[in-house]
Amino acid sequence: MSRAKVVVTDYIEPDLDWEAGELAKRDIEFAAYQLKFAPQEEVIAAIRDADVLIVNMRPITAEIINALERCKLIIRHGVGYDNIDLGAAAARGIRVANEPEYCLEEVAEQTVALMMACARGLFQSRHLLELAVEKGQWDFSGLRPAHRLKSQTLGIIGCGRIGSRVYHRTEGFGMRRIICDPYLPEKHLRYLGIDRRYELDELLAESDIVTLHCPLNDETRHMINEEKLQMMKPSAYLVNTARGAIVDTEALTKALEEGWIAGAGVDVYEIEPPPGDLGLLQQENATLSAHLAWYSEESGWQIREDILEDVYRCLAGEPPLSTINPQVEQVLGDRVYREV
Repeated sequence: MSRAKVVVTDYIEPDLDWEAGELAKRDIEFAAYQLKFAPQEEVIAAIRDADVLIVNMRPITAEIINALERCKLIIRHGVGYDNIDLGAAAARGIRVANEPEYCLEEVAEQTVALMMACARGLFQSRHLLELAVEKGQWDFSGLRPAHRLKSQTLGIIGCGRIGSRVYHRTEGFGMRRIICDPYLPEKHLRYLGIDRRYELDELLAESDIVTLHCPLNDETRHMINEEKLQMMKPSAYLVNTARGAIVDTEALTKALEEGWIAGAGVDVYEIEPPPGDLGLLQQENATLSAHLAWYSEESGWQIREDILEDVYRCLAGEPPLSTINPQVEQVLGDRVYREV
Protein backbone atom coordinates (compact mmCIF):
# COMPACT_ATOMS: atom_id res chain seq x y z
CA MET A 1 0.00 0.00 0.00
CA SER A 2 1.34 3.43 -0.95
CA ARG A 3 2.06 6.07 1.66
CA ALA A 4 -0.61 8.65 2.36
CA LYS A 5 0.14 11.92 0.60
CA VAL A 6 -0.68 15.50 1.57
CA VAL A 7 -0.30 18.23 -1.07
CA VAL A 8 -0.46 22.02 -0.65
CA THR A 9 -1.42 24.01 -3.75
CA ASP A 10 -0.35 27.44 -2.42
CA TYR A 11 0.58 28.99 0.90
CA ILE A 12 1.31 32.31 2.61
CA GLU A 13 3.78 31.14 5.25
CA PRO A 14 7.50 31.77 4.71
CA ASP A 15 7.96 27.98 4.51
CA LEU A 16 6.21 24.78 5.50
CA ASP A 17 9.18 23.09 7.16
CA TRP A 18 7.21 22.55 10.36
CA GLU A 19 4.44 20.72 8.50
CA ALA A 20 6.97 18.61 6.62
CA GLY A 21 8.65 17.59 9.87
CA GLU A 22 5.40 16.76 11.66
CA LEU A 23 4.07 14.68 8.78
CA ALA A 24 7.38 12.88 8.38
CA LYS A 25 7.05 11.66 11.98
CA ARG A 26 3.95 9.75 10.83
CA ASP A 27 5.48 8.59 7.55
CA ILE A 28 3.14 10.79 5.51
CA GLU A 29 4.42 12.04 2.17
CA PHE A 30 4.25 15.81 1.78
CA ALA A 31 4.56 18.18 -1.16
CA ALA A 32 4.06 21.94 -1.17
CA TYR A 33 3.76 24.18 -4.22
CA GLN A 34 2.99 27.78 -5.13
CA LEU A 35 0.37 27.17 -7.82
CA LYS A 36 -2.01 30.06 -7.17
CA PHE A 37 -1.61 31.43 -10.69
CA ALA A 38 -0.37 28.28 -12.46
CA PRO A 39 -2.14 26.81 -15.49
CA GLN A 40 -4.76 24.23 -14.61
CA GLU A 41 -2.78 21.42 -16.26
CA GLU A 42 0.20 22.14 -14.01
CA VAL A 43 -2.00 22.09 -10.93
CA ILE A 44 -3.55 18.75 -11.89
CA ALA A 45 -0.15 17.18 -12.51
CA ALA A 46 1.07 18.25 -9.07
CA ILE A 47 -1.96 17.21 -7.02
CA ARG A 48 -3.44 14.25 -8.90
CA ASP A 49 -2.34 11.62 -6.35
CA ALA A 50 -3.09 13.56 -3.15
CA ASP A 51 -5.05 11.91 -0.35
CA VAL A 52 -5.51 15.31 1.31
CA LEU A 53 -5.33 18.60 -0.57
CA ILE A 54 -4.68 21.88 1.28
CA VAL A 55 -5.67 25.05 -0.55
CA ASN A 56 -5.17 28.71 0.20
CA MET A 57 -6.30 31.00 -2.65
CA ARG A 58 -5.90 28.73 -5.68
CA PRO A 59 -9.29 28.23 -7.44
CA ILE A 60 -10.19 24.54 -7.28
CA THR A 61 -12.54 23.95 -10.18
CA ALA A 62 -14.65 20.95 -11.09
CA GLU A 63 -12.03 20.01 -13.71
CA ILE A 64 -9.30 19.92 -11.08
CA ILE A 65 -11.48 17.99 -8.64
CA ASN A 66 -12.46 15.41 -11.27
CA ALA A 67 -8.77 14.77 -11.97
CA LEU A 68 -8.08 13.76 -8.36
CA GLU A 69 -7.50 10.04 -8.21
CA ARG A 70 -7.79 9.21 -4.51
CA CYS A 71 -8.47 12.42 -2.61
CA LYS A 72 -10.62 12.11 0.50
CA LEU A 73 -10.42 15.66 1.83
CA ILE A 74 -9.82 19.20 0.58
CA ILE A 75 -8.91 21.66 3.34
CA ARG A 76 -9.34 25.39 2.79
CA HIS A 77 -6.62 27.35 4.59
CA GLY A 78 -9.00 29.89 6.10
CA VAL A 79 -12.66 30.54 6.75
CA GLY A 80 -14.03 31.51 3.32
CA TYR A 81 -14.34 28.82 0.67
CA ASP A 82 -15.67 30.54 -2.44
CA ASN A 83 -12.62 29.36 -4.45
CA ILE A 84 -13.61 25.67 -4.20
CA ASP A 85 -16.38 23.95 -6.19
CA LEU A 86 -18.19 22.29 -3.29
CA GLY A 87 -20.74 20.52 -5.45
CA ALA A 88 -18.10 18.91 -7.64
CA ALA A 89 -16.24 17.71 -4.56
CA ALA A 90 -19.41 16.26 -3.04
CA ALA A 91 -20.24 14.45 -6.27
CA ARG A 92 -16.84 12.74 -6.10
CA GLY A 93 -17.31 11.84 -2.43
CA ILE A 94 -14.62 14.30 -1.30
CA ARG A 95 -15.23 16.19 1.90
CA VAL A 96 -14.29 19.88 1.97
CA ALA A 97 -13.31 21.49 5.27
CA ASN A 98 -12.52 25.02 6.34
CA GLU A 99 -10.97 26.30 9.55
CA PRO A 100 -13.83 28.35 11.03
CA GLU A 101 -11.95 29.35 14.20
CA TYR A 102 -9.15 31.00 12.21
CA CYS A 103 -8.40 34.71 12.79
CA LEU A 104 -11.78 35.51 14.33
CA GLU A 105 -10.28 37.83 16.91
CA GLU A 106 -7.98 39.48 14.36
CA VAL A 107 -10.73 40.27 11.84
CA ALA A 108 -12.99 41.63 14.56
CA GLU A 109 -10.14 43.83 15.79
CA GLN A 110 -9.38 45.05 12.25
CA THR A 111 -13.05 45.85 11.76
CA VAL A 112 -13.15 48.01 14.87
CA ALA A 113 -9.86 49.64 13.85
CA LEU A 114 -11.28 50.58 10.44
CA MET A 115 -14.46 51.85 12.06
CA MET A 116 -12.43 54.11 14.33
CA ALA A 117 -10.09 55.20 11.54
CA CYS A 118 -13.06 56.22 9.40
CA ALA A 119 -14.99 57.92 12.17
CA ARG A 120 -11.96 59.84 13.45
CA GLY A 121 -10.42 60.48 10.04
CA LEU A 122 -7.07 59.07 11.15
CA PHE A 123 -5.56 58.63 7.70
CA GLN A 124 -6.73 62.09 6.63
CA SER A 125 -5.34 63.49 9.87
CA ARG A 126 -1.85 62.38 8.83
CA HIS A 127 -2.24 64.36 5.61
CA LEU A 128 -3.26 67.48 7.57
CA LEU A 129 -0.26 66.99 9.84
CA GLU A 130 2.11 66.85 6.88
CA LEU A 131 0.59 70.05 5.45
CA ALA A 132 0.99 71.77 8.82
CA VAL A 133 4.65 70.71 9.03
CA GLU A 134 5.19 72.10 5.53
CA LYS A 135 3.47 75.41 6.29
CA GLY A 136 4.65 75.76 9.87
CA GLN A 137 1.12 76.30 11.13
CA TRP A 138 -2.07 74.35 11.67
CA ASP A 139 -4.67 74.56 8.93
CA PHE A 140 -7.88 72.65 9.58
CA SER A 141 -9.87 74.26 6.79
CA GLY A 142 -9.99 70.97 4.90
CA LEU A 143 -11.22 68.98 7.88
CA ARG A 144 -14.21 66.78 7.13
CA PRO A 145 -17.06 66.45 9.63
CA ALA A 146 -16.57 63.86 12.38
CA HIS A 147 -19.13 62.60 14.87
CA ARG A 148 -18.71 60.88 18.21
CA LEU A 149 -19.63 57.20 18.14
CA LYS A 150 -21.73 57.41 21.27
CA SER A 151 -25.43 57.24 20.39
CA GLN A 152 -24.70 56.45 16.72
CA THR A 153 -26.04 53.28 15.10
CA LEU A 154 -23.80 50.40 14.08
CA GLY A 155 -25.32 48.01 11.54
CA ILE A 156 -23.79 44.53 11.41
CA ILE A 157 -24.60 42.45 8.33
CA GLY A 158 -23.87 38.84 9.26
CA CYS A 159 -23.61 38.19 12.98
CA GLY A 160 -21.91 34.82 13.13
CA ARG A 161 -18.48 34.11 14.58
CA ILE A 162 -16.90 37.42 13.53
CA GLY A 163 -19.95 39.67 13.48
CA SER A 164 -20.87 38.65 17.01
CA ARG A 165 -17.34 39.47 18.17
CA VAL A 166 -17.66 42.93 16.65
CA TYR A 167 -20.99 43.22 18.46
CA HIS A 168 -19.34 42.41 21.79
CA ARG A 169 -16.28 44.62 21.20
CA THR A 170 -18.40 47.69 20.50
CA GLU A 171 -20.51 47.30 23.62
CA GLY A 172 -18.55 49.98 25.48
CA PHE A 173 -18.88 52.56 22.72
CA GLY A 174 -22.40 53.52 23.74
CA MET A 175 -23.66 52.78 20.23
CA ARG A 176 -27.01 51.44 19.24
CA ARG A 177 -26.27 48.15 17.49
CA ILE A 178 -28.57 46.44 15.00
CA ILE A 179 -28.06 43.33 12.89
CA CYS A 180 -29.20 41.81 9.62
CA ASP A 181 -28.73 38.04 9.50
CA PRO A 182 -31.63 35.87 8.32
CA TYR A 183 -29.67 32.68 9.06
CA LEU A 184 -28.67 33.38 12.65
CA PRO A 185 -30.29 30.84 15.00
CA GLU A 186 -32.75 32.18 17.54
CA LYS A 187 -30.66 30.84 20.42
CA HIS A 188 -27.71 32.90 19.20
CA LEU A 189 -29.88 36.00 19.06
CA ARG A 190 -30.90 35.37 22.66
CA TYR A 191 -27.26 34.79 23.65
CA LEU A 192 -26.31 38.18 22.21
CA GLY A 193 -29.30 39.85 23.82
CA ILE A 194 -30.70 40.96 20.46
CA ASP A 195 -34.47 41.30 20.34
CA ARG A 196 -34.98 41.58 16.59
CA ARG A 197 -33.40 41.20 13.16
CA TYR A 198 -33.48 44.03 10.64
CA GLU A 199 -34.11 43.74 6.93
CA LEU A 200 -31.13 44.79 4.84
CA ASP A 201 -32.71 47.96 3.44
CA GLU A 202 -33.89 49.01 6.89
CA LEU A 203 -30.44 48.51 8.40
CA LEU A 204 -28.71 50.45 5.62
CA ALA A 205 -31.07 53.40 6.04
CA GLU A 206 -30.70 53.60 9.83
CA SER A 207 -26.99 52.89 10.35
CA ASP A 208 -24.18 55.41 10.76
CA ILE A 209 -21.60 52.65 10.23
CA VAL A 210 -22.32 49.45 8.30
CA THR A 211 -19.93 46.52 8.64
CA LEU A 212 -20.03 43.35 6.54
CA HIS A 213 -19.43 39.86 7.95
CA CYS A 214 -21.21 37.50 5.56
CA PRO A 215 -19.76 34.85 3.24
CA LEU A 216 -19.42 35.41 -0.49
CA ASN A 217 -21.90 33.33 -2.47
CA ASP A 218 -24.52 33.79 -5.18
CA GLU A 219 -26.81 35.52 -2.70
CA THR A 220 -24.26 38.04 -1.43
CA ARG A 221 -22.17 38.80 -4.54
CA HIS A 222 -22.53 42.56 -5.19
CA MET A 223 -25.14 42.66 -2.45
CA ILE A 224 -23.96 46.20 -1.75
CA ASN A 225 -24.53 47.93 -5.09
CA GLU A 226 -25.57 51.39 -6.28
CA GLU A 227 -29.15 50.92 -5.12
CA LYS A 228 -28.08 49.85 -1.63
CA LEU A 229 -25.40 52.52 -1.26
CA GLN A 230 -27.94 55.22 -2.11
CA MET A 231 -30.06 53.98 0.80
CA MET A 232 -27.31 54.85 3.29
CA LYS A 233 -26.98 58.18 5.07
CA PRO A 234 -24.59 60.70 3.44
CA SER A 235 -22.79 60.78 6.81
CA ALA A 236 -22.44 56.98 7.01
CA TYR A 237 -19.41 54.72 6.59
CA LEU A 238 -19.17 51.26 5.05
CA VAL A 239 -16.60 48.79 6.42
CA ASN A 240 -15.72 45.56 4.61
CA THR A 241 -13.38 42.95 6.08
CA ALA A 242 -15.31 40.00 4.63
CA ARG A 243 -14.95 39.47 0.87
CA GLY A 244 -14.32 42.12 -1.77
CA ALA A 245 -17.01 40.99 -4.20
CA ILE A 246 -19.80 41.45 -1.65
CA VAL A 247 -19.49 45.11 -2.64
CA ASP A 248 -19.68 46.40 -6.20
CA THR A 249 -16.38 48.28 -6.30
CA GLU A 250 -17.39 50.63 -9.09
CA ALA A 251 -20.57 51.51 -7.23
CA LEU A 252 -18.62 52.15 -4.02
CA THR A 253 -16.14 54.39 -5.85
CA LYS A 254 -19.02 56.36 -7.33
CA ALA A 255 -20.66 56.62 -3.91
CA LEU A 256 -17.46 58.08 -2.44
CA GLU A 257 -16.91 60.45 -5.35
CA GLU A 258 -20.48 61.78 -5.33
CA GLY A 259 -20.94 61.88 -1.56
CA TRP A 260 -23.66 59.27 -1.21
CA ILE A 261 -21.76 58.13 1.89
CA ALA A 262 -19.04 59.81 3.95
CA GLY A 263 -16.40 57.15 3.53
CA ALA A 264 -15.41 53.49 3.59
CA GLY A 265 -12.95 51.23 5.37
CA VAL A 266 -11.85 48.36 3.13
CA ASP A 267 -9.51 45.44 3.71
CA VAL A 268 -10.67 43.14 0.87
CA TYR A 269 -10.95 43.64 -2.89
CA GLU A 270 -12.67 42.05 -5.87
CA ILE A 271 -9.26 41.57 -7.54
CA GLU A 272 -6.34 40.90 -5.23
CA PRO A 273 -4.00 42.58 -5.09
CA PRO A 274 -6.03 45.43 -6.63
CA PRO A 275 -4.84 46.91 -9.92
CA GLY A 276 -3.00 50.23 -9.85
CA ASP A 277 -5.75 52.00 -11.78
CA LEU A 278 -8.44 51.04 -9.27
CA GLY A 279 -10.53 54.16 -8.70
CA LEU A 280 -10.97 53.32 -5.04
CA LEU A 281 -7.26 53.97 -4.47
CA GLN A 282 -7.72 57.60 -5.49
CA GLN A 283 -10.51 58.36 -3.01
CA GLU A 284 -9.36 60.40 -0.01
CA ASN A 285 -12.38 59.24 1.98
CA ALA A 286 -11.44 55.57 1.50
CA THR A 287 -9.47 54.08 4.39
CA LEU A 288 -7.72 51.08 2.84
CA SER A 289 -5.63 48.23 4.24
CA ALA A 290 -3.83 45.40 2.47
CA HIS A 291 -6.08 42.39 3.23
CA LEU A 292 -4.26 41.82 6.48
CA ALA A 293 -7.20 41.49 8.86
CA TRP A 294 -6.32 37.80 9.23
CA TYR A 295 -2.78 38.44 10.38
CA SER A 296 -1.24 37.85 13.77
CA GLU A 297 1.51 35.55 14.93
CA GLU A 298 -1.01 33.67 17.05
CA SER A 299 -3.53 33.11 14.25
CA GLY A 300 -0.78 31.97 11.89
CA TRP A 301 0.24 29.11 14.15
CA GLN A 302 -3.29 28.25 15.21
CA ILE A 303 -4.41 27.48 11.67
CA ARG A 304 -1.33 25.38 10.92
CA GLU A 305 -2.04 23.22 13.94
CA ASP A 306 -5.76 22.99 13.15
CA ILE A 307 -5.10 21.94 9.55
CA LEU A 308 -2.81 19.11 10.63
CA GLU A 309 -5.44 17.95 13.10
CA ASP A 310 -7.90 17.64 10.20
CA VAL A 311 -5.27 15.81 8.14
CA TYR A 312 -4.76 13.27 10.91
CA ARG A 313 -8.50 12.83 11.39
CA CYS A 314 -8.98 12.18 7.69
CA LEU A 315 -6.19 9.61 7.45
CA ALA A 316 -7.65 7.87 10.53
CA GLY A 317 -10.99 7.55 8.75
CA GLU A 318 -12.70 10.36 10.69
CA PRO A 319 -14.47 13.43 9.27
CA PRO A 320 -12.87 16.88 9.66
CA LEU A 321 -14.03 19.15 12.43
CA SER A 322 -15.89 21.38 9.95
CA THR A 323 -17.36 19.87 6.78
CA ILE A 324 -18.68 22.62 4.50
CA ASN A 325 -20.21 20.39 1.82
CA PRO A 326 -22.47 18.23 3.98
CA GLN A 327 -24.20 16.81 0.91
CA VAL A 328 -21.10 14.64 0.51
CA GLU A 329 -22.33 12.43 3.34
CA GLN A 330 -25.18 11.16 1.16
CA VAL A 331 -22.72 10.31 -1.61
CA LEU A 332 -20.41 8.55 0.84
CA GLY A 333 -23.36 6.74 2.41
CA ASP A 334 -24.57 5.53 -0.98
CA ARG A 335 -21.06 4.39 -1.80
CA VAL A 336 -20.84 2.29 1.38
CA TYR A 337 -24.29 0.86 0.72
CA ARG A 338 -23.31 -0.21 -2.80
CA GLU A 339 -20.05 -1.74 -1.60
CA VAL A 340 -21.85 -3.74 1.09
